[in-house]
Amino acid sequence: MAEDQSATETRTIIGPPDALLAMPRYAGASTFARLPRLDEVGRADVAVFGVPFDSGTTYRPGARFGPEAVRAGSKLLRPFHIGLEVEPWETLQVADAGDVGVTPFDIGEAIGQIEQAARGLYASADRIVTLGGDHTIALPMLRAAHAQHGPVALVHFDAHLDTWDNIFGARVVHGTPFRRAVEEGLLDVHHSAHIGVRSTMPSAQDFIDDKELGFATITTLEIARRGIDDVVDRVRSRVGDRPVYVSIDIDVLDPANAPGTGTPEPGGLTTRELQMILFGLADLDVIGADVVEIAPAYDHAQITALAAAGLTFDLLAMMARPATPWAG
Repeated sequence: MAEDQSATETRTIIGPPDALLAMPRYAGASTFARLPRLDEVGRADVAVFGVPFDSGTTYRPGARFGPEAVRAGSKLLRPFHIGLEVEPWETLQVADAGDVGVTPFDIGEAIGQIEQAARGLYASADRIVTLGGDHTIALPMLRAAHAQHGPVALVHFDAHLDTWDNIFGARVVHGTPFRRAVEEGLLDVHHSAHIGVRSTMPSAQDFIDDKELGFATITTLEIARRGIDDVVDRVRSRVGDRPVYVSIDIDVLDPANAPGTGTPEPGGLTTRELQMILFGLADLDVIGADVVEIAPAYDHAQITALAAAGLTFDLLAMMARPATPWAG
């Protein structure tokens, strides 16, 4: 029998330049982590995709500048991930796919442009990690992911539920993407969860409506009282072996850790707490992700962009590890 050629072939993975020998980290390409552009590698295991859109924002605008800020913050990254003991660039070809050109004037048109670009990107990348942009962009990204994988489990980190029916009559804005996703059958909703919800809500009915949609919710107070391990166990048990889309609204972090965001809420997670939860979920089958709502104008010291860049690297490190079915 002929030997399986795919098992013996090796491929050359192009990573960022060596920061100790070739190019200091503050210099080099303005791509995420100074990685190659997608057009330089032809095909990637993971594409980093910028969506500079914030026309769905209800409070402070500015997330259209998020992708640029996260890429700038990512120059600080080094290749080896200590928490997950993996070097993503050794096993994954990750490339920066640049930004989608998206209109700031028409939300419906913008959503179509983002979805079309994401669907096209899957021809050159197996998975996509998206830099936002406000949380409206999760809807077209989930539509594109659904076209590849069918209904996915959603692990959603956010101070807010984002399952409202409408805001000022608008049905597609940054507070509604996951209600629309449920209605469109994009999510395996009974294996999905919100994590980090807190502070004030328009009404107690919001939680009732969200539960009726099928989501589970873990509040920040529950995390503080019950601990990281409890959260990880609950999420892993709920997700099981389903393909997972991870959506991180940076406002899940406390404003002390992420002041540069559109709807800050006191009492959030620390960056370390969020990282520890992600590390505990590292063996899930993460097929896509986004990190959104970074609005750098409200942050004088790059704190939010650095946190977002680090969390994006955490997601890439998770993708570099093999998925392991939950056996709890």
